[in-house]
Amino acid sequence: MNCHNDGHITPWRSPSGTLQQPTVFLHPRWPVLYVDNHLLAVYKPAGLLVQGDLTADPCLLDLTRSWIKDRFQKPGNVFVGLVHRLDRPVSGLVLFARTTKAASRLSAVFRENRAIKIYLAVVEGRPNSGSATLVHGLARRKAGGVAVLPTETPGTQRAELHYRTLACAEQRSLLAVQLKTGRKHQIRAQLAHEGCPIVGDVRYGAPSTLPHRAIALHAWKLIVPHPTKGDAVEISCPIPFNWTWNPKDMDDASFPNTVRPLWHWCQYEPDLS
Repeated sequence: MNCHNDGHITPWRSPSGTLQQPTVFLHPRWPVLYVDNHLLAVYKPAGLLVQGDLTADPCLLDLTRSWIKDRFQKPGNVFVGLVHRLDRPVSGLVLFARTTKAASRLSAVFRENRAIKIYLAVVEGRPNSGSATLVHGLARRKAGGVAVLPTETPGTQRAELHYRTLACAEQRSLLAVQLKTGRKHQIRAQLAHEGCPIVGDVRYGAPSTLPHRAIALHAWKLIVPHPTKGDAVEISCPIPFNWTWNPKDMDDASFPNTVRPLWHWCQYEPDLS
């Protein structure tokens, strides 16, 4: 298998090719990736919930409301629309809607799989092909997570992704993964089914954990139509500091003058408590 390793690979690009200069969120090493009157894209560190749950742990949604209220001096309640999610151990880009119109239109974009979502994954081993499209059926497991089954299996949800191998080193590989559908644990389960679990993802077969139970999956790029202008908006998220792969093997030129964020929530939490 030939492994691509030219250091300047951008697997997918938006028609506009536009990138936004990040600003600071709640910490000097925590970037806001895009902001206008309708949209706000923020880096999510691994270990931080996107939305609150029964644990009552902090979540990015609440932190975002607080940031908007302070930044724009908003009185009263602040509207922030949640239009997609990332798993807790995953790092990367999360897009919020700042208006109800944007929330409605973006929710439809994600529901209809019209958003282009590109992730970086460091996996154990090497895929059988340098690039491939994977199509499976996914079903919830009673013990948690999802099972990968043939697409025609009753009770499953169709899951499709395309991966491309960017680099290989020792016993691991760096993949760019474009989601065609948005299912629970889809990338984690489908890559594990191919014999390449994501590094640190012991739930799906990785041999060992990473610090703070993070996994080496990063929401890297997102392309959506702007909810009011209609133009394609491309947003990129820098690779976290101390991530499991050196950014020189990626299109690091996408992030000019950007400080790499910290990987895990616990690295920010002491300064924010």
